[in-house]
Amino acid sequence: MGEGTFGQVLECWDREKKEMVAIKIVRGIKKYREAAMIEVEVLQQLGKHDKGGNRCVQIRNWFDYRNHICIVFEKLGPSLYDFLRKNNYRSFPIDLVREIGRQLLECVAFMHDLRLIHTDLKPENILLVSPEYVKVPDYKGMSRMPKESSYFKRVPKSSSIKVIDFGSTTYERQEQNYIVSTRHYRAPEVILGLGWSYPCDIWSVGCILVELCTGEALFQTHENLEHLAMMERVLGPLPQHMLKRVDRHAEKYIRRGRLDWPEGATSRESIKAVMKLPRLQNLVMQHVDHSAGDLIHLLQGLLRYDPSDRLTAREALRHPFFARGQFRR
Repeated sequence: MGEGTFGQVLECWDREKKEMVAIKIVRGIKKYREAAMIEVEVLQQLGKHDKGGNRCVQIRNWFDYRNHICIVFEKLGPSLYDFLRKNNYRSFPIDLVREIGRQLLECVAFMHDLRLIHTDLKPENILLVSPEYVKVPDYKGMSRMPKESSYFKRVPKSSSIKVIDFGSTTYERQEQNYIVSTRHYRAPEVILGLGWSYPCDIWSVGCILVELCTGEALFQTHENLEHLAMMERVLGPLPQHMLKRVDRHAEKYIRRGRLDWPEGATSRESIKAVMKLPRLQNLVMQHVDHSAGDLIHLLQGLLRYDPSDRLTAREALRHPFFARGQFRR
């Protein structure tokens, strides 16, 4: 069904329960085994508290087979990333983005209430419950896509999602300082070495919602200074009080109290990549017809630089953006 650095996932038939399941088979290497055991522990804790199906994948069982931890899950549909990829990276309708966002924030709120931080939220780790989709005319895509087949885009029949991959989940203790998250979804406090906590998940949710609206990742970069410059381009300047407190690894990105950009850029291409990014408001307006104002306001709350000012998951769920209609769950 898929593979990653951790190992692979197989579709299997459970002969006792008479149902298809997904089994995650983890490589027999110490660090992957340790992450798998953290995942089992977290999944069991989530399952114990999750009576109403709080949008987290459900563990059925686990076992150790020839040094491979094997975790048995309910079988779900494709990841949001795979769905976007097969759809030529075309955006989701805004009403679907709203329903996915609502469920994602419900999952994050549920985890945060249990003092758990996911730390690796991204479209690859959010699965549609059902693989079914319908094809609808794509008027926006027509100008971009010459092929006949691309006059239609896929839209999931159901908006139901589940979050997966709890191998990097941590219990909230003091502020943690090591690097977390996949690059595109990594919060500024993580890059600047300021310590992180629950708000790093909220930043990731903001990046994911933009990606679902536009079809592509918001910050496409592999380098810290360029990443911070992209943030400033889209969201405005980083606050002074954060730049003053950076750790020794991030000092090299700051000069005279501001980001060392474009002076510190590694190439002309890098400067161009930053320059071509629009402001957040403009980016959303290019892709979203109705609800754009509410969505922009929500995203500004999810993508606040200072983690202590960022919306919590519960606050975000009360935002007017989520007060509108329902998509099929």
